[in-house]
Amino acid sequence: MRIGELAAQAGVSVRSLRYYEEQGLLTSTRSLSGQRHYTDDEVERVRLIQRMYGAGLSSRTIAEVLPCVDTPSEQNSDEAFERLVQERDRISRHIDELAEARDALDRLIEVNRVHRAQQLTPR
Repeated sequence: MRIGELAAQAGVSVRSLRYYEEQGLLTSTRSLSGQRHYTDDEVERVRLIQRMYGAGLSSRTIAEVLPCVDTPSEQNSDEAFERLVQERDRISRHIDELAEARDALDRLIEVNRVHRAQQLTPR
């Protein structure tokens, strides 16, 4: 199938597919005129890539995990598992940092609220 067909079936843009190829996440064959052609299996691969992006993974991390799909082995599975755990831990740390920032902002908002109330109170 051609790139437009894959994009339509997988629910992504043609631009995304080109990006996936640039990042080494997706491969195609080329016709003599240079048009990209994909197999039917690529629809599920693109959907998997989309799910990985949706889980907060970068294209570099996705490329590190895909060997588990492309050439399944115990080693590839273990490496993918470890990488996914590392990413979950990274995201958890980021969530904690964001919660701390939100709490600090809440304190500043309260200081501002008190200050505004004092300024608006007639003396």
